[in-house]
Amino acid sequence: MISTEKFNKAIKLFDEANALDPNKEIFKGKEYPKELLYAIRMTERLHKFMPSPSEALKLTVRCQHICRWEIPRDSYEMNRVGYLKWRQDLKHFHSKKATDILMKVGYGDEMRHQVEKLLLKKDLKKSAETQTLEDVVCLVFLEFYFLKFSKKYAEAKLIEIVQKTWKKMSAEGHKAALELELPKKALSLISKALS
Repeated sequence: MISTEKFNKAIKLFDEANALDPNKEIFKGKEYPKELLYAIRMTERLHKFMPSPSEALKLTVRCQHICRWEIPRDSYEMNRVGYLKWRQDLKHFHSKKATDILMKVGYGDEMRHQVEKLLLKKDLKKSAETQTLEDVVCLVFLEFYFLKFSKKYAEAKLIEIVQKTWKKMSAEGHKAALELELPKKALSLISKALS
């Protein structure tokens, strides 16, 4: 049973935090703060992927990138070690921001720990909820960010990225990915990666 008042307050505060993103993205003729748009897309994809998600999962998808711009990628070494360190630090940063908001609106330890565990991607492949979160992350990436991302890298690198993304996903995630309406270029790269 969702604690509606606390839930709505938490979502409002997550969105207010992400609305401060100085990076903007135009979608369907409207300008959005980048991380707010990402959070909305995550929520929409979760509900398409899983009709009745738990309260913890709904909270987590909404704050998965909370205030991400505060720790820019270029503040770390531009190599694999730097990338992995950045990703690890981001998980802890998002977790702290999110659980502080959850505490502020009155959530107890149990819900805060559940959201923290999901944000830290603990027990991936063992926890159904962590796996669902990972599937939603991958689906949102493929649907909205892969094509733009593909302009930065050579085809061989992109195929490797798709293969790594695919490995993180469940069979249900694979099925949903193959049902996405993607541009021809993205479909072609995915097809090559999977062959």
